[in-house]
Amino acid sequence: MIVVTRQQARRLFLPVAAFILTPAFAAFGCAWIVQGGPARVLPVMSGGEWTFWLLLACVFLALLVLLGYCLPKYLEWLAVQYILTSRRIIARFGMLRRHDWQLSLAAVRNVGLRQSLIQRTLRSGNISLDTGQPGGTLMPDVPEAARFRSFILEAIDGLPPAPANDSGNTWTRREGGQDGW
Repeated sequence: MIVVTRQQARRLFLPVAAFILTPAFAAFGCAWIVQGGPARVLPVMSGGEWTFWLLLACVFLALLVLLGYCLPKYLEWLAVQYILTSRRIIARFGMLRRHDWQLSLAAVRNVGLRQSLIQRTLRSGNISLDTGQPGGTLMPDVPEAARFRSFILEAIDGLPPAPANDSGNTWTRREGGQDGW
C-alpha cells in the first residue's frame, strides 16, 4: 500500500459545530428552566410540575441532534476510504453494507484534478481517472489532492512494462501460394 486516506474533513465542520454548541444550548436551556424562566413566559407553568418534563424535553432534543445529525455525518465520513497500491486504486464506501470499486493503474490513461476555491484553500480536490471508457471514475474531496495525484502518477510510472504486442503480420504465406495463419 502506498497511501490510505479518507475524504476531506471539511465535511465535518457543521456536525462538529453542532456537537459543540448543542450541549451548551441544552445546559443553558436546563439552567433557564430550573431558574423559573418558563413561568415568566407562560404564567400557567408556574410551580414545579412542569420542570421535570421541560428538562426531559431539553435533554431529549440535545440527544436527538447529537445522535440524529452529528453521529450519522461522522459515520458517513468515516465510511469512505481511498487506497492506492502499487497496482490499483481502491475506493471503499459504507460500514455495514460495504461496496467498493477497484481500478487497475494499467487501465488509467489520464489523471485529472479539479478544485473549487474552498478545496484549493484546504488543499483538497476531486480526482478524475480516465480509462478510455465512457463515464470515468471520480474520487471526490481527496485531501492533499495534488500530492495524491502525484502518487498515482508515480505508481503508474513504476508499473512493469506491458508485454509488447507482435505488430507484424500474423498471416504467413505457405508454400504452394495458400494464405493461412
